[in-house]
Amino acid sequence: MTVGENVGFGLDDGDPDRIDEMLGLVGLEGHRDKKPDQLSGGQRQRVALARSLAPEPSILLLDEPFSNLDVDLRVEMREEARRIIHEAGVTAVSVTHDQEEAFSISDRVAVMSEGSIEQVGTPERVFQQPESRFVAAFWATRAFSLGR
Repeated sequence: MTVGENVGFGLDDGDPDRIDEMLGLVGLEGHRDKKPDQLSGGQRQRVALARSLAPEPSILLLDEPFSNLDVDLRVEMREEARRIIHEAGVTAVSVTHDQEEAFSISDRVAVMSEGSIEQVGTPERVFQQPESRFVAAFWATRAFSLGR
């Protein structure tokens, strides 16, 4: 499928105006007729995000969304995804093992251990005021920046 066909896949009518709106949101205007093999990894991620947002979901689930990207592209896509999700006005739940990823795109985080939630809060609060030994140890073993 082309980029446009991919973005329109979840739409009942393949609304061309909605496809154009989504391509504009993710910065892929002019790529509508391209095939996946003509796109970079970051562009493919943007197509996937546009396709997910096109039917206007109330909640978007992201499961390890950047794990297949190289480090530089991963950082770029985190920032871009945060912008796109905020502009779309959708609530996103992201599942990740990457703390830096969670902190860079999240307004709130939940730290889990063996299927139980250990702590929920803003990234800064969870990092600076851990409520359990598990949460404290979780951050103590990793070094990263909270800069946004």
